[in-house]
Amino acid sequence: MKKFSRLSVAALSSAIAISGLGTVMVAAPANAAACTGTVAIMAPLTGGVAFIGVEQDNFAKLAIADYNKAHGSTFVAKDYDTQLDAAQASTQAPNIVADKTTIGIVGPAGSQEVLATGGLFGANNIALVSPSATRTNLTAGTYPSFFRSVPNDGQQGPGDANYMVKTLKAKEVTVIEEKTAYGTGLAKAVMDQLKVLKVKATKISVNEKDADYAAVVTRISKTSDFVFVTFQDASKSQTVAQNLIQQKKKAIVFGSDGSDQPTFKTKGAYLSSFAPDIKAIPADAAIIAEYVAAYNKTPADITTFGPPAYAAAQVIVEAAGRVCATGKAADSASTLAEIFKTNIAKSILGGPLSFTPQGDVKGGRFYVYQIQADGSRKLIG
Repeated sequence: MKKFSRLSVAALSSAIAISGLGTVMVAAPANAAACTGTVAIMAPLTGGVAFIGVEQDNFAKLAIADYNKAHGSTFVAKDYDTQLDAAQASTQAPNIVADKTTIGIVGPAGSQEVLATGGLFGANNIALVSPSATRTNLTAGTYPSFFRSVPNDGQQGPGDANYMVKTLKAKEVTVIEEKTAYGTGLAKAVMDQLKVLKVKATKISVNEKDADYAAVVTRISKTSDFVFVTFQDASKSQTVAQNLIQQKKKAIVFGSDGSDQPTFKTKGAYLSSFAPDIKAIPADAAIIAEYVAAYNKTPADITTFGPPAYAAAQVIVEAAGRVCATGKAADSASTLAEIFKTNIAKSILGGPLSFTPQGDVKGGRFYVYQIQADGSRKLIG
């Protein structure tokens, strides 16, 4: 099987006409129903952060259904539960490769899972479009079929450090580095920028499992202004925030994107997010209503983790649809080649969606929120 490189595929890209509401419009194939294939969804559907995976799964399936309804195609989704665990993702990966109807993957959710599976998928020309894996070096060339619908930690780390120092006037910051692929990369990015800003910064490393956060908080200086946390499970961010209060430390928790979950609800704490709150985007009203009706949810149930999965699935099915429009059956390799050409004028995330040759989303940014008394988030930056 021919293996694509980013440069060779990108060289095939040509101008794409954009019309309608931002979807890349393609001519319908002679037999639209024959435009089919399986979109694998790798997400934590069980375990401690299952609510993230379930929301990602729901939004990805909604995007596929919307595309099928608009184009008469018959794309389907297939779930692969990873529990946000690299070993579990590695177990699932061969099953995805073995399914020859697979045209692409929404996910995996976590950077550690991409590190564990990206090589296998790249070798088999299967695109991964992650809605939440932000480790910067995932797009350094090792995983030629990896894309993401959210910005990376090379933007988040310096941006959050700058915000704490320049906007919130921090003089001293403690960084809690969770020893995962996500946590270590992000902690380094934040620490490097704090050093540039000449701010006193201390890093405390903790294990992903069985960490004693009360003991960790005892190590935080009484003069520290912020504790930047790099957890993927926001309940840990909440635990640290509450321990700071109990131990009468003045520091306020500033969570990375992994903390943007309902379990992190300490009033006055901060967090950054790789996506906007789509409830504030008027053009998304119809999608929100559709999601609420389809999954028996309320608008308040929608976090920033779900909509990027809609965008990721949209990227895959639109790419496969363009293959079908040429009269050919879509497969993983042809879909991968088309994903490089993605050019959505206005995505669910409120702006255009296209990729750099390395697979990063163009023009991505992080958003800063402060938690209110009722646990809601207020956009402040």
